[in-house]
Amino acid sequence: MTKYKGLNTICTHVGEIKDTQFGGAISPIFMTSSYPFMDVDVKRYPRYFNTPNQESVAIKIAALEHAEAAMPFASGMAAISTTLLAFLQQGDHVVFQNEIYGGAFNFVVEEFDKFGIEYTFTKGVAVTDFESEIKENTKVIYIETPSNPLLSITDVVAVADLAKKHGLISMIDNTFASPVNQIPIDLGIDIVLHSATKYLGGHSDICAGAVASTNENINIIFQKAKNLGGNMSDFMCYLLERSIKTLGLRVKQHNVNALAMAEYLEDHKAIKKVYYPGLASHPNHSIAKAQMKGFGGMLSFELNDGLDAVAFQKALTMIKPSLSLAGVESTILLPAVTSHALMGAEARKEQGISDNLLRFSVGIEELEDIIADIEQAVDQITK
Repeated sequence: MTKYKGLNTICTHVGEIKDTQFGGAISPIFMTSSYPFMDVDVKRYPRYFNTPNQESVAIKIAALEHAEAAMPFASGMAAISTTLLAFLQQGDHVVFQNEIYGGAFNFVVEEFDKFGIEYTFTKGVAVTDFESEIKENTKVIYIETPSNPLLSITDVVAVADLAKKHGLISMIDNTFASPVNQIPIDLGIDIVLHSATKYLGGHSDICAGAVASTNENINIIFQKAKNLGGNMSDFMCYLLERSIKTLGLRVKQHNVNALAMAEYLEDHKAIKKVYYPGLASHPNHSIAKAQMKGFGGMLSFELNDGLDAVAFQKALTMIKPSLSLAGVESTILLPAVTSHALMGAEARKEQGISDNLLRFSVGIEELEDIIADIEQAVDQITK
């Protein structure tokens, strides 16, 4: 296979399936769930992650993440849960970053005790916070950077080095950054995870997950995945492969718009605080600059005390109050009642997620239109 180097070339061409029958310009969809098993090199079956469309998108994701191999899953949580359970068993311990996606947090606290798996959440995101929680039975360190929803930045190289020092597997949720902005494997991380529903998909029309790593690690994950059954359908694989073709173009525009919006909101009289790693005021801005090529399309902000965050969302006309994130359209939500509701009030408070914190997924619309919508909504709630 040709080793393309350019981001947009990889997005467009790597992993594509040649249409040998009609010569079409895009990968065809193979919708069958039944393949021959006699006199064939590969016995294909959807639950074994080896149908043509599953393999196609896996090759593309692996190339983007500079990994030897990858696997597509039916959701981000399928990828996360399967990968963790592939490397952890009864009696093992895992160190989690204190700020992780609410669904992942809920999976850990609701399920790990049933498996006899010990876990600890760090008190912060400094490398010392991780090192202080390592025990004799620790097997995995799990991070997420930028984090959801406070956009905290963890030093990826430092954590990867720490894991190697102690012989641990390092895992990262790279969803918010995307491989356009951050290549964790190049920074020393072992396993990269994605909710591919987000930037990899980018059009708010699919549900998917992905994991990328070495051939050895992917084989370990596969042995668990074939039993848990979190495989991705061929049609979803086709849609994801299609969407990734524009990933580089989309994310670069998300980066431009989000930085401009963060700077605008930071100076706004109605905004109390803005969380975005591209701002010089971000506590870990220098680390973000060192390990990221761009700062992403996600930011969060808090309205001034006394302003109604629910009324603000209802007053928006273009920006959609909506679950999920990272579509080409701008969306917004309150993590306290949506993405992080399952964590509970006390856990949210410990992470610093206030009840009026708004998570803003900045789309690719014209910047002046996004600003105009924010302005008219602020005007309505401050009258």
